[in-house]
Amino acid sequence: MKILKVMTLVGLTASLLAAAPQKNRDAKFKEIVKTGQKSSKMLMQTLGKNMKKNMKAGGPIKALDFCSKEAYNLTEKVNTKLPKGVNVKRISMKFRNPANEPQGNEANVLEALAKLKNANVVLPKHLIEKVDEHTYKYYKPIIINKQVCLKCHGDVKDTDLKRAIQTNYPIDKAMGYKMGDLRGAVVVTIKK
Repeated sequence: MKILKVMTLVGLTASLLAAAPQKNRDAKFKEIVKTGQKSSKMLMQTLGKNMKKNMKAGGPIKALDFCSKEAYNLTEKVNTKLPKGVNVKRISMKFRNPANEPQGNEANVLEALAKLKNANVVLPKHLIEKVDEHTYKYYKPIIINKQVCLKCHGDVKDTDLKRAIQTNYPIDKAMGYKMGDLRGAVVVTIKK
């Protein structure tokens, strides 16, 4: 039943895109994918580079401090570099920062990705949602694929780090992950 719901979501996405004439649809789809890839890559590289620098400078606590104070600001800075009508963010069902809580249908998309992942299905590189006639959302799954991510998002045993997480993120839900787990998604909203 769960797989049926996931397949229905994928089918709905495909059928929504099929409503436009084939040639226009293909060109529009390619443009949306290109914009989504470029925008999500820019965000993840910006955050990753800064996270790596802070981790190297002071370990997980320094990286956590950076993340709590600067990740949102860096995301906003990336958004200023994107074309008009394009906005990028990260979302997760197990968010650490409330700014990363999924809005509207984003939770349904994350749940569908989680069901696929739990069913041992290889996740797609991206999904496209048609929100309305002029708005699309590009979703790029975020997978825990580096051991360093587990220092703050895995089974955290360091009491100082646990305390720092609790102090910076009182409603934290973002621990207990293992390698290969779905962490969330990068969402690029594209308004044409």
